[in-house]
Amino acid sequence: MQFRQIHLDFHNHGSVPIGEQFSKGQFQEMLQLGRVDSINVFAKCFHGWAYYDTEKFNKHPGLKFDLLGEMIEAAHEIGVKTPVYINVGLSENLALEHPEWLARDENDHTFWDPGFTQPGLHVFCFNSPYLDYILQMTEEVVSKYDADGLFLDIVFPKACYCHVCRATLLREGKDPLNKTDVMDLAERVYANYTSRLNETAWKIKPGLDIFHNSGIRCGRRDMVAMNGHIEVESLPSGGWGYDYFPISARYFQQLGKKVVGMTGRFHMNWGEFGGYKHANAIRFEAALALAHGTHCSVGDHLHPDGIMDPIVYRMVGEAYKEVEAKEAWCADVDNVADVALLALESIGPEQDRMGLSDTGAYRILQEGNILFDIVDTESDLQAYKVVILPDKIRIADSLGDKLKRYVDNGGKLFATGESGLNPAGDAFALDLGVEWIGVNSYKPDFYKPHYPLPSFGDGSFVFYSQGQKVSLKGGKELGNREDPYFNRGLHAYYFSHTPNSRNDAGPGMIESGNGIYLAWNAFEDYAENGSLFVKEVVLDALDRLLGEGKTLSTNLPAQGIATLQHQKKDSRYVNHLLYAFPVKRGKDKEVIEDITPIHRVDVQLLLPETVRRIYTVPQLEEIPFEQDGSAIRYQVPTIECHQMIAIEY
Repeated sequence: MQFRQIHLDFHNHGSVPIGEQFSKGQFQEMLQLGRVDSINVFAKCFHGWAYYDTEKFNKHPGLKFDLLGEMIEAAHEIGVKTPVYINVGLSENLALEHPEWLARDENDHTFWDPGFTQPGLHVFCFNSPYLDYILQMTEEVVSKYDADGLFLDIVFPKACYCHVCRATLLREGKDPLNKTDVMDLAERVYANYTSRLNETAWKIKPGLDIFHNSGIRCGRRDMVAMNGHIEVESLPSGGWGYDYFPISARYFQQLGKKVVGMTGRFHMNWGEFGGYKHANAIRFEAALALAHGTHCSVGDHLHPDGIMDPIVYRMVGEAYKEVEAKEAWCADVDNVADVALLALESIGPEQDRMGLSDTGAYRILQEGNILFDIVDTESDLQAYKVVILPDKIRIADSLGDKLKRYVDNGGKLFATGESGLNPAGDAFALDLGVEWIGVNSYKPDFYKPHYPLPSFGDGSFVFYSQGQKVSLKGGKELGNREDPYFNRGLHAYYFSHTPNSRNDAGPGMIESGNGIYLAWNAFEDYAENGSLFVKEVVLDALDRLLGEGKTLSTNLPAQGIATLQHQKKDSRYVNHLLYAFPVKRGKDKEVIEDITPIHRVDVQLLLPETVRRIYTVPQLEEIPFEQDGSAIRYQVPTIECHQMIAIEY
């Protein structure tokens, strides 16, 4: 099973000569230098050019040989797999020939096109004859070449108002001005595309692994099922940041498919020539993939002349040398989790992709070294000790029934803000020990815990996010709300908000037999403002709910990452500990340059098995440990970027 992939982009204007210095030997040398075991090679780029000997389509005018065939042959000679890349969504040369095949928005404008005076891209509609064009190209590529898979790019359900989609809706008696009708058609068009393309490829090569790169949201299990495996495209410095990949991976790992974490070697964004991130960033990103139970992929872009860049493959080779040594402890793993975060994103398309509530919850859980999964409404919740409902999870009947069964079986809920309210938002649909009064008219306002916070002691702390006014209904108050003297409006109080009036304005956090309710959108608040007190309040609530049943406890600092994977077939757990963190460079770039070792990290695990051996991976150095009942304690001497600890039983 391949762990060390390269995603080799190749997008070229028609005026550029192609592959004039390509060498099979140099290509193989770079793959071996990079310790690569799989490489996505290209059949068609977003300009629309083919890079193989095609009988039907537009071969790049500057290419004089079969570059795709040469690359596949060269890679296979050294045991490297070759999935083939086809850019499905874009074909710039074809956009001039068949503009009637382009997708259009509600203003009849083409997608991704800023106008004639600026270079842009043009997205095609799969409800047009363009789909047959792509199916024929797929058929030709899979018939002619020994592809080990297909990677199909720039594909997603899109609200299209082109003449074909409008006609389809009218023929069906639907309304082209109704966004629901338009999106329903978009989903059907996309499902038809994936089904027909898969069938086209499988008629030639049954079971060929196919991935449609569509940025799948949490909760879209139907889209997951359209793919043979899942790749999470996430170039941190290219706008995704370092939250995007782990949030995705903690959801996808549970769904029974191979998952690949795809980063890139670029400092800025895809296809940046002469721009490189630091080798330590690639090391960390590869380790991050392993820690989340996924495989690794690094994006590159081949120079038009065909020379593979030695800088890239030296850097990748440093990271993949470490990955290669760890693979045996990373295959066929299940994530161990105490807590399930029910992603707000999964509740419906009206929710933002990885919005503030989901992102803030992820950050607090990671920084607090809590073992967790991200789940959707279809997930089985019974294995989790706590389910988090972040900020805005309204409770419809089916979800309410599921959560009631969960708490009846001993599970605990942690709900914040609007979570737990019915769809109308005027009463609680879950028993959280409180009764809803209304949306608090003061914003911001203050929370006064009835216990000291670790970093601050006793005090009153500002919540900038929206709060709810509640009263007790069988619950126990853990802290109360305090109102400001007045809202900032016609009257201002210095440069910030008005001070707290020190009144008791009702319960702020409440504990009941079913869990804990916190009356603010706390996770949104943390994502926006990063207030340490918010994190400490949330982690205190989770500690109360987990009690003595917390699987992992460690003194790993907040910038670290801790996961626990279970290799059942090998009778072992693998504890991943990472320590490297990005800094801001330039205007908005998250950059990893330095790796600072940390020492003497203490870990306690609660496991049902009797442990017989603990050792470092891949160093195979024994680690002393103590086991007292289910509690296993050990100390990790040093973490330098990534340290794996195997716990065999």
